[in-house]
Amino acid sequence: MERVGDDVTLSSPSARQSRRAVRGFGAVPVRGLVVAASSAALWGLLRRVEVFGDSMLPALAPGDRLLVLRHPRWHWRVGQLAALRDPRRPGHPGLLVKRVSALVPGGVEVLGDNPSASTDSRTFGPVAAAGLVGPVLYRYWPPERAGRLP
Repeated sequence: MERVGDDVTLSSPSARQSRRAVRGFGAVPVRGLVVAASSAALWGLLRRVEVFGDSMLPALAPGDRLLVLRHPRWHWRVGQLAALRDPRRPGHPGLLVKRVSALVPGGVEVLGDNPSASTDSRTFGPVAAAGLVGPVLYRYWPPERAGRLP
């Protein structure tokens, strides 16, 4: 399967899928069911987010689209990119993406790569472990910047 933005393109049907179509199952519904099942499993663990703002320039630019692993008990390392709930807005569904700058008891301190445009631990202090969603793993859009994030 090849991913292009948010669309999914499937490879040509295999001989097995063709036999199913002949038996009456239909190739399109079978492929759709496989894609739906795979997506449900993946999106339970992954969250897609889009970057707004300049706080993480040059590493992340506005419009970058990222995959975040939902793993609240992740073993953090300094330098990793973290998705977190905004501590200034409890209950708000939006996330912040920042770089882990220090590990502290019960959580982490996070900083933006662009200090002049970032609201981070210098403003709201350390982030409790409960406020951390998980690590940012991959940039999937735009295509020329796509790839794994350290």
